[in-house]
Amino acid sequence: MSKQTYRVCFCFQRRFKLAATEAPLEIKNFFDQYSENGVMSVEHLHRFLVEVQKEDKATVDDAQGILNSLNELKHLNIFHRRGLTLEAFFKYLFGDINPPLCPSPGVQDDMSAPLSHYFIYTGHNSYLTGNQLSSDCSDVPIVKALQRGVRVIELDIWPNSSKDNVDVLHGRTLTTPVPLIKCLRSVKEHAFTASEYPVVITLEDHLTPDLQAKVADMVTHTFGDMLFCPGSECLKEFPSPESLKKRIIISTKPPKEYLKTKEVKEKEINANKEKDVAEEAWGKEVPALKGGDDQFDLDEEEDDDEDDLEDDLKEQQNEAPEYKRLIAIHAGKGKGGLDDWLRVDPNKVRRLSLSEQELEKAVVTHGKEIVSKFTDFYASRTIWLAFGILVSKVLGSNKSKMNTLDHVNIASNQAEERFTQWNILRVYPKGIRFDSSNYNPLIGWMHGAQMVAFNMQGYGRSLWVMHGMFRKNGGCGYVKKPDFLLNSVEAFDPSAKLPVKKTLKVTVYMGEGWYFDFRHTHFDAYSPPDFYARVGIAGVGVDTVMKKTKTLEDNWIPNWNEEFEFPLTVPELALLRIEVHEYDMSEKDDFGGQTCLPVSELRSGIRAVPLHSYKGDKYKSVKLLMRFEFV
Repeated sequence: MSKQTYRVCFCFQRRFKLAATEAPLEIKNFFDQYSENGVMSVEHLHRFLVEVQKEDKATVDDAQGILNSLNELKHLNIFHRRGLTLEAFFKYLFGDINPPLCPSPGVQDDMSAPLSHYFIYTGHNSYLTGNQLSSDCSDVPIVKALQRGVRVIELDIWPNSSKDNVDVLHGRTLTTPVPLIKCLRSVKEHAFTASEYPVVITLEDHLTPDLQAKVADMVTHTFGDMLFCPGSECLKEFPSPESLKKRIIISTKPPKEYLKTKEVKEKEINANKEKDVAEEAWGKEVPALKGGDDQFDLDEEEDDDEDDLEDDLKEQQNEAPEYKRLIAIHAGKGKGGLDDWLRVDPNKVRRLSLSEQELEKAVVTHGKEIVSKFTDFYASRTIWLAFGILVSKVLGSNKSKMNTLDHVNIASNQAEERFTQWNILRVYPKGIRFDSSNYNPLIGWMHGAQMVAFNMQGYGRSLWVMHGMFRKNGGCGYVKKPDFLLNSVEAFDPSAKLPVKKTLKVTVYMGEGWYFDFRHTHFDAYSPPDFYARVGIAGVGVDTVMKKTKTLEDNWIPNWNEEFEFPLTVPELALLRIEVHEYDMSEKDDFGGQTCLPVSELRSGIRAVPLHSYKGDKYKSVKLLMRFEFV
């Protein structure tokens, strides 16, 4: 790997000297500070872990464990019998045993709260292999999603061509169907390979009562005791993920006659294919957090949409009773607008679905009410109590006092009821995303939406952010919402000007591994790559930013040594975005890797950060050496 040759033409070649991986200057300085006579002992390493890596609970035994784990590198002659040399210390810092997140954290959140208190890893049209109009339907993307930790699988169920069985497909498009039973069996086999917490199957139902009965039989026989059936018609409160371990939950609404058939034109499909080709390989930038735009003012009342509650109740009368008993999470909207949709019913909980377009508009007109309801009107329990005491004194009777206090309690309880605290809000991609692209998930999370439904085959920056969020909590697919989204006193307003809670300082030292994972002409046919890194935050609007390092020419092992600071007002929702690109003067820059990490679980200190492909798969060798400090 000392020299590399690139052919410029038939008779001319260019030769480049390849530099060896060398520790950055700051790493050398740390080694000098925490070593003696060129050797870092176990005691020195322990001090380094506590003082630089901020591992306050680290022990001498932990330091010895790191030395022991590096035994496999002894053949490189970089070890000393009394400890680590500079090269061995650098190998440790840049090795797989020093990741940016805790290597084996397990589940850290309290999992005993109701399901509505968690962000849930949610798929949209989970059976599609590609675009929304003409791709194949298959159980393969369902399996892949479950293996990644996705906990909500969506299936659109339709009568098959002979009307005697049930298929899964995106209705009234050119998508090819897959039998429902095949999808159910795949869910059963792979549901708990990545996480033991419950899997929710949301059914978009387009069936007649006789086929509903058939689905009920399929579901019951496939899942057996794994199936969670609450027994009552509607739940008053959702159970906890802890109580539902290794259970399957069915969520749907009563069937309806979906709206008029949409013609699928070949030119529409071709236009979207051309758009896919023209789009950057790593996807468009994550959209800004803002309200609805005029370009989205289209008729989106499509297959995914919910029916009015009254219409649903009428349809229930014809619904197969055995099918109805399977529904644990009922879905539906109230009659009317957002005020009714967001109303909290103290006697039952439900799932409400809004398209990203509906949510964007709702944020503008009903921002706080998505998270809270009745808060402004019933602002103070104290005022109501004072009023109640005054009325009871005037009326005098004990009965009147009791009635008055009942009203006071009802009013104060309403003041504390918030839609997404008790109910589940699902957000799904707008219907014109024919290419299976995605939206900014933060617009859902910052307003308490538990199910932010994504096209898991819609690779790009929005999906990377989704991957980053669900690296939290051991990757179990459930992330406890921050306390401010569950606060019963004050509604969280993501657009409000908030003070900076903490500042994240990020140093990008260097990167390596592309030489091993890519062909030497992958980035440039005539010379080694010219890499630069992009580092930033995905979060609430004021925290969101991206910054860029300088571009280093003709270097497989770029040493940037650049530092960036990110003030964070809502660190609980912040995700650190990291990307590497290769500068191309004549064409679009090439993709060199990415990752997204939850700031709340980021480990302080110098860490080796593995990068992933644009599909989210971890590279074998590509990684960055970075330092994270909270100030």
